Amino acid sequence: MTAPIPAGVTTARDIVRPALAASLERLPATMRQVAAYHLGLSDVADVAGGVTVVNGAHGITDVDEVGAANAVTGANAVTGANRVTGANRVTGANRVTGANRVTGANRVTGANRVTDANAVTDANVANGATGPAAAPTGIVMAASGGASGGKALRPALALLSVRAAGEPAERGVPAAVAVELVHNFSLLHDDIMDGDTERRHRPTAWTVFGAPAAILAGDALLALAQDILLEDGGPQARWAARCLLAAVQRLISGQSADMEFEQRRSVSMDECLTMAGDKTAALMACACSIGAIYTGAPPSLAMRLADFGSHVGLAFQLVDDLLGIWGAPEVTGKAVWSDLRTRKKTLPVVAAMAGPACGAAASRELCDLLARPDPLTEDDLSRAASLVEEAGGRRWAEQETTRQLEAADNCLIDAPIPEDVRVELTEIARFIADRES
Repeated sequence: MTAPIPAGVTTARDIVRPALAASLERLPATMRQVAAYHLGLSDVADVAGGVTVVNGAHGITDVDEVGAANAVTGANAVTGANRVTGANRVTGANRVTGANRVTGANRVTGANRVTDANAVTDANVANGATGPAAAPTGIVMAASGGASGGKALRPALALLSVRAAGEPAERGVPAAVAVELVHNFSLLHDDIMDGDTERRHRPTAWTVFGAPAAILAGDALLALAQDILLEDGGPQARWAARCLLAAVQRLISGQSADMEFEQRRSVSMDECLTMAGDKTAALMACACSIGAIYTGAPPSLAMRLADFGSHVGLAFQLVDDLLGIWGAPEVTGKAVWSDLRTRKKTLPVVAAMAGPACGAAASRELCDLLARPDPLTEDDLSRAASLVEEAGGRRWAEQETTRQLEAADNCLIDAPIPEDVRVELTEIARFIADRES
């Protein structure tokens, strides 16, 4: 069974989701369309045979119409009879025009910018809806309720870090949104680099809109994250922005190393741990501390929370690596043995090939198998997974996950934070270890 998502994560998703949607209103129409789809905020989700199908009233508005310069070229082109037109276009009373258009007083700027859970105010709500749960007028919220938009672990951690500093969670919504935007910038690019065609149980953005559009949408999310943080103008906001930029620099370094390792026959455990720390743990550490930084918490508390996040991030990557080999496709949304297909030198693989747990015969066979120049067959992949386990890589990764979670817990011992926040941080850490996707 899949571990239940902690209540704090669900609450954070409900708080951050409207502000996240509101932030996308600042993007150009084409980038907004791609980003909304990727984030699970749009129901432009049915894709079959390379043709984009719009679900009835949840269509794309005129300004976002898929066609002309925005069309996807090649086999995936959305043209002719497949273009979003006619009955599927959002027109008439449903078109985002006139009083409902996100312009003038309703634009997501100034007093209405993303500053708290109520960022989408009455003036910005379409069709008379009220409250923070409503979507901004330029984004048609997905009918699924955002199940395809990810687990929102990082926004939840960001809001908890605000509460750890003794402030209400709503004060840290801009920081939480910024972290989630950066995370999704990395996913948009990662899917292209890895050639992944499915994420969150639906086609990846680049397969729907084309690689160039997905790359630019990722770039737009990265820039938007900084814009949101720096709107505050205070010194704490600038420090939060620097914290996020430092995490992005490490993330890029880790992603670069990850790609380089695919071409190498051998990778040391120290190299692999550094890569995982940069690629995943750096942003998790930022998420766990950015809310506290943004609201002016003492540096000592921010550092304690960042250390907690670093260990949680490594645990997250270890579980991700285990799922990348042995995860169930119907749960993970990825093909079985997905990481082995691309010959990724993940932590379990490196532990099996070069780590202290490696078994000599199985390790040598695994090295030779992954070094073959020809594409790996299904039998090759099955054998590689067995060899990783025989050489001790799976056991080491499971044990290291436990060690990282224990180290994370130790970071919170005697930390000057409310007890309910400590409990929720620990619950999220445990969820990360027990998750199946």
